[in-house]
This record gives sequence, C-alpha cells and structure tokens, in this order.
Amino acid sequence: MAAGGLAACGAAAADTGSFADAVTAGEAHAALRYRFEHVDQESFAEDANASTLRLRLNYATGAWRDFKAFAEFDYLGEVLVNDFNSGSGTSPGRSRYPVVADPKGADLNQLYVEYDGMPGWQWRLGRQRILLDDQRFVGGVGWRQNEQTYDALSITVKRLPATELFYSIVANANRIVGDTVPEGDHRMNTHLLNARITVNEHVSATPYAYYIDNDDDPTGSTSTVGVRFTANYPVGKDRLNFLVEASRQTDAANAPVDFDANYLHLNAEWAGQGGLSLGAGIESLGGDQTVAGAAFRTPLATLHAFQGWADQFLATPGAGISDRYATFSYAGGPWRWQAVLHDFSAESGSADYGTEFDFSVGRTFGERYSLLLKSAFFNAGEAPFVDTRKYWLMLSAAY
Repeated sequence: MAAGGLAACGAAAADTGSFADAVTAGEAHAALRYRFEHVDQESFAEDANASTLRLRLNYATGAWRDFKAFAEFDYLGEVLVNDFNSGSGTSPGRSRYPVVADPKGADLNQLYVEYDGMPGWQWRLGRQRILLDDQRFVGGVGWRQNEQTYDALSITVKRLPATELFYSIVANANRIVGDTVPEGDHRMNTHLLNARITVNEHVSATPYAYYIDNDDDPTGSTSTVGVRFTANYPVGKDRLNFLVEASRQTDAANAPVDFDANYLHLNAEWAGQGGLSLGAGIESLGGDQTVAGAAFRTPLATLHAFQGWADQFLATPGAGISDRYATFSYAGGPWRWQAVLHDFSAESGSADYGTEFDFSVGRTFGERYSLLLKSAFFNAGEAPFVDTRKYWLMLSAAY
C-alpha cells in the first residue's frame, strides 16, 4: 500500500555488522527522465512547450541493528525550450502560457530512517512516499517531474490474520511545485489509516479513514471515511476484475465551509490472456451547485491518473462531477497501448462538462530504458471549460 523509491529500503536485509559497514554496504541508483510536453488550450493565445530533464539520485544503506536509511535527491532542469508557465508563481513572466507544472530546481525528495526490529511491524520516519491503493486519495503525483512526498511517521503492521494495516501521521506535504513558493509546502496535522483485508482468494476489502488538517490551505481540510472492494475471477484463461468503492467526506478542522459529500467508483474489466483488456466504469464526486466550496475533494491525490489526462478537473467543480469512462489496453511484446474515453457531467444538476479521448503507446528497451508517447483531447461542453489538447514525449533511463 505504501511504497518507497527506486531503491527503497523496505525489502528485508541481513544486518551488516557495524554502522560503517551498513553505510558502505548500501546501494546507489540514478535515473534520468526527459519529457517534452505541448499544451494547446483555447483560453490562451500562445501554446505551451516544455522541455525538461530530471536527474534522480538515491542511496539505500544496509541494515544496522534493524535500522536502515534512504535518501533521494532530484534536480529538474529546462532543456532548450521553456515556453510554459510552471504554476504557482514559479515562473514569473510566463503567465501568457498554459500551465505545465514542472518548475525547475533541486529537491530533497526523500530522506527517512526505517526500523524493522519487531516481527510484523515496520516503522518509517522522515520524508517519504505514501502511495495508498490506486492513489485516488493519497499519492505521489509521480507523473509530474517533481514528486509529492510527505514528512511523516508511518507504521505498517502485518500481525493480524489476512490483514495489512497502515497508519501515518503527516506533518507536511511537499507538493509538486517545490518549496520556493507557499503553494509547494503545506504544513498539516494529518492522520491516514488504511487496512487491506484479504477476504478470500478472489476478494479484498480496504476500509480507510483520512483526516486532513491543512494549516496552509484550509480548503483541503477534510475528513473522509470509506471502503474499497476489489475482486478478480477466472473465466477460462481470462479474468474479470471488479472495483466497488464508496466514501463519505465532511469538513474538518479549519475548513472555511461546512459540507458533506459522497464518493462512488464502480469499474468492471475483462482481461484477456493475450494481453487485451476492456473496461468500463463510473466515478462520481458529490457537489452542491447552490453552495460554493461544498464539493468532494481529494487534495493529496495523484490527480493526473483520474478524470482525464488533460487535467481539467484537478479541483472538483462546485456541482461535483460524474465521469463515465471506457478503457482499452493491449500489451504485445515490448509495446503497451492504452486508450480511454470519458464523458463528464455535473453530479448535482444537469451541466455538461465535456468529453475526452486519451491515448498512449509505450515500450521498454531492455531493463533500463523506456519510451512513452501520450496525448489527451478534451472537448469542452459548457463554460467555463475550454477545448484543450496535450501531447507528450517521454524517455526514461534507470541505473
């Protein structure tokens, strides 16, 4: 449920002896990720073109008295073309361009100590990734060049039968626009509780409770309680996969508006043995067209993975949103193809937000290199939404 970095130290390792031995017995890794992103958004006279390269370096120590440590550093630079607004005031003078939220600069992405000396328990303290379930509520925003990480104490417990329990108390969210602007550094008193329960060989249930008290952005202060069910069943040599998730959200702590809203996600997918998968689903985030700020929100989510790659709904509209979608994917040899069709409308009322078609194709080269071509075509319905086109070329290498 929670994940680390390129060389995260969650894996079991034999004690190396002295502290010096633990340090010298560690593993270092490096990764490069180049991306070109083009944005054509109707509300801007000029298109955005962003050419960025991220260097990631990390180091995981060996074990010493059941302690391990992990450090990860990122640097993001602009390569030749920087005709884009990186957002939140990080690129003064570029407001005439659409936003591509990849500001240049250096970042301490992760730095934590982990303790594994109690059987069935893992303790992690420091700056870390927290990736829960499909990251709809808590994630790392890994698509963007600068990742979202958390200053937290996290505990994973595997002592209960068929259950993995995760709890984290978060003091700070390090957001994707970096800590040089107020929007990039949110102090908070947040509690995350998530329990993955294996019901049987086909079904799992995950109840969760997320309490967010955000000092720097009160609109993100929420209390969310819900449950997620996943199931998979063999049908001959193929499989049927199902998702049912529902939750209830209310205002919390210093939130400026009193509200309560519902969340529902239903999905069914047929996964063929030959690499072809077809699916359909509906995701609904509640809202109230008569009360400003009363919509269901997911302030710590990996938002790019949901409601279209064009990122038109990073903030839930006041009337909520209903996303009916169909998916296609095919994996053949080193290539993977994916297409998604969305139809967006208001959850409260009858407003038509628009439709979107997303498409990607990618492949790997050996164990170290990968290529991704990706596009998003959003066709707006009613105002204030506008037509948007996005295209990406991404090359990655890991060592």
